[in-house]
Amino acid sequence: MMKRYAVVLAAGQGTRMKSKLYKVLHPVCGKPMVEHVVDQISQLEPDEVVTIVGHGAEQVQTHLKDRSVFALQKEQLGTAHAVLQAKSVLGDKEGVTLVVCGDTPLIQGHTMEDLMKYHQEKRAKATILTTVLDDPAGYGRIIRDDLGIVEKIVEQKDASEKEQRVNEINTGTYCFDNQALFEALSKVSNENAQGEYYLPDVIKILKDEDEVVAAYRMENAKESLGVNDRVALAEAQEIMRHRINEKHMRNGVTLIDPANTYIDVDVEIGQDTIVGPNASIHGNTVIGADCEITGASVLDNAILGERVQVRHSSIYDSKVGDDVQVGPYSHLRPESEISEGVKIGNFVETKKATIGKNSKIPHFIYMGDAEIGENVNIGCGSIAVNYDGKNKAKTIIGDDVFIGCNSNLVAPVNIGNRAFVAAGTTVTKDVPEDALAISRVKQENKEGYAKKLNFSK
Repeated sequence: MMKRYAVVLAAGQGTRMKSKLYKVLHPVCGKPMVEHVVDQISQLEPDEVVTIVGHGAEQVQTHLKDRSVFALQKEQLGTAHAVLQAKSVLGDKEGVTLVVCGDTPLIQGHTMEDLMKYHQEKRAKATILTTVLDDPAGYGRIIRDDLGIVEKIVEQKDASEKEQRVNEINTGTYCFDNQALFEALSKVSNENAQGEYYLPDVIKILKDEDEVVAAYRMENAKESLGVNDRVALAEAQEIMRHRINEKHMRNGVTLIDPANTYIDVDVEIGQDTIVGPNASIHGNTVIGADCEITGASVLDNAILGERVQVRHSSIYDSKVGDDVQVGPYSHLRPESEISEGVKIGNFVETKKATIGKNSKIPHFIYMGDAEIGENVNIGCGSIAVNYDGKNKAKTIIGDDVFIGCNSNLVAPVNIGNRAFVAAGTTVTKDVPEDALAISRVKQENKEGYAKKLNFSK
């Protein structure tokens, strides 16, 4: 089988984005644009991927890691000059090379596969990926002869009135015979108004040498969208979101209002789960079957079991077992582990807390740096006092414990199995198993004293 290579153009600064963030690292549905491109390329099982980097090179390398080798374009002198930077890696190799822009996050692996197959079928030295637009203004036009053979690419500013009426455009993605590509790149001139080396000039060079140049027209024009500003970024997000949501619905997930449901590309959702309007599900979240996510809930890198109900709540970097109820208006902060059958009620916050099976934390509670056993009931308004102003400390609660309302558990503290903490108690030392802890001041009623406070007139 012929060797396959890919060159990803990711060196441009992207000044039109008006951002401190390097252009190809702007996320689309939870993943930087350049990662979307490399993910799709990986479906082709290429022998080598070379990413051309410039501005923000280290950041791109950090994201892609060992999925690509990198070539530095110190000066941005055009797309042909960018591809030429891959010569030290690919220049002497035989095979087929795909060239893709790192700011085209919507292009799909099957489209690139079809392009490469078409290229080989036509025995071409270069094949242009094209599409048809209703409004092609601003794009390079594909000019064909009467037999449909590609004659040239004409840029908008150089096109005649007749050529401007052509609506087949150059998407900026190409397939080349690798050796023919680098031979032609050495002949590209920068004698133009911008003084840059342009990749489409390779097409003219190969045509002048009577080599076969083909063009593969893809049906879905949306895949060709290049993101150069925030308007295009929003458009790409919308298209990608529709693609993601459709995939989940076809896999058996109910989205009540898909247009207002925000799911990142790497999220996994089980069958018969229902997701309500305005839910945001991000990162590497995994949701089991038969769950219900309602209201404006936010899940970010959350792992949910089956039959979990999340109502108007947020879960970050945490794990939730089967048959758990969360919310409404609760916040599970990172490193929370909620076992099966637990009830997390209204306005509850956890952080770095483990909660055992069938425990109940019903409302207005904070449990941070806590280890809570099974079948525990924690009353309204109770908190784990985990911070003394300098250090964090841990609260440990055994099995079958009852914590009364408005209790303060001042860490470090250990409450034994089956212990009972009376309402209003501040616990400052360990409570043995089967003990009652109570620290209230004895109530005293002073008759008529309220009149002296002059609250009423």
